[in-house]
Amino acid sequence: MRLDLIAPDTLSAEQKPIYDDMKEGIEQKFNAFKAIAENGALMGPWNPWLHEPKIGKAIWELTKVMSMEATLPPRAREIAILRTGAHFNSAYEIYAHDAIAEVHGIDEKRISTLVAGVRPEHMDREEQVAYDVANSLLEGAVLPRPTYDEAVDTFGKKGAHELIFLVGLYCLVSVTLNGFNVPVPDEDQ
Repeated sequence: MRLDLIAPDTLSAEQKPIYDDMKEGIEQKFNAFKAIAENGALMGPWNPWLHEPKIGKAIWELTKVMSMEATLPPRAREIAILRTGAHFNSAYEIYAHDAIAEVHGIDEKRISTLVAGVRPEHMDREEQVAYDVANSLLEGAVLPRPTYDEAVDTFGKKGAHELIFLVGLYCLVSVTLNGFNVPVPDEDQ
């Protein structure tokens, strides 16, 4: 880990309101995995975001919109997020969204297959489309028109756009986690 966890009692005046908002959001939406240390410090991507509060606040605002106002079906979201985390081999991302995927009924075998970078069998249409969009975007080229059209047909225009933005957000999250070498939390933290 390249950045020390920031204990709540050491936060700057600029960091404190961002921390409070992040902590509240974590407790509401990101509570299936460990994201807050025993001393109240935020873990995962939230810690690097707090170290750079201007950038972190902007990313957090996008994260809130993409998470708390999501319209995509939860399993489709998690398929896209896990495919993205696996692409970057982002340990904390995989750890966190493995837990969320389980909450939404994605079984261990499919999670394991996704994390291995393989398209799981027996996905429903929404899951297949989410996987195909994420996979295509992660190849680093223009999303093929048939794949885009299938996403619009499946999720509506707004949902298809949300899916594209979701993959982009989790590319940013995964790169943040990898860039700062954010580990999976120990049970002692």
